[in-house]
Amino acid sequence: MIALADGWKEYSVIATGGGYKLERWKDIYLLRPDPQVIWEARRDLFADPRVDAVYRRSEKGGGGWEFRRALPESWNVSYRDLTFKVKPMGFKHTGLFPEQAYHWDKTAALVKGAGRKIKVLNLFAYTGAASVALAKAGAEVTHVDAAKGMVERAGENARLSNVTSGIRYIVDDCKKFVQRELRRGNRYDAVVMDPPSYGRGPNGELWKIEDEIFPFVKLCAGLLSDDPLFFLINGYTTGLQPAVLRNILTLCLGGGKTESYEVGLPTEEGICLPCGAGGMCVYE
Repeated sequence: MIALADGWKEYSVIATGGGYKLERWKDIYLLRPDPQVIWEARRDLFADPRVDAVYRRSEKGGGGWEFRRALPESWNVSYRDLTFKVKPMGFKHTGLFPEQAYHWDKTAALVKGAGRKIKVLNLFAYTGAASVALAKAGAEVTHVDAAKGMVERAGENARLSNVTSGIRYIVDDCKKFVQRELRRGNRYDAVVMDPPSYGRGPNGELWKIEDEIFPFVKLCAGLLSDDPLFFLINGYTTGLQPAVLRNILTLCLGGGKTESYEVGLPTEEGICLPCGAGGMCVYE
């Protein structure tokens, strides 16, 4: 199963090939590398006159942006009733992962249909798109990320979406925060996590997803309330197949209906661009 984020109006993948994807972010066109795009391009994407900026990889690692025309430092894109700040950043990022709109819709619907106030813990929460979508749906969200700048961006995104309450922002190492919450006896009705492939916390804490994801999900399972709603894992690492996420959820959580799937974006070429995997346990 491929879960498509096909509800966008201000974002689209125009063409792919040769390790790159050409995207429209409202009225700005970016050409960025994508490791999943291993097929040939039907045309020279670099020659497209609409391209405003290209992220070029360096043979020595990393890379940088090549701007073909002057762009604003940042601009806004909207998805349904949500608005987010977009900005060309290091390591080819823009501060938003459009494929996650599938999960914004799905989890927001679960919160709205619960008939009660839902407490959500969002871990590795980045710039807060999921936090904003959940708070907009009526959830009480605790947003945790180790990068202060990303948490500040999350606050900006909340304000852009007219979300003025319902989100508690925490700058912390996610594992240490979960451990403290367990000691404090705090519980949540839902958990969302977007674990990175590799990273370090604010004090140098090492995270390597292949080693950490199973014990971390098992740890987080202890935070679920007596009447949980859902548990969601987003997986961007190529090696984490959907079945791996489903197995982890099945082994770590009790009860609930567990599913896993590829997450993707439709392209104007008529194909689907794979963007990782998702695993979800929903309690009914």
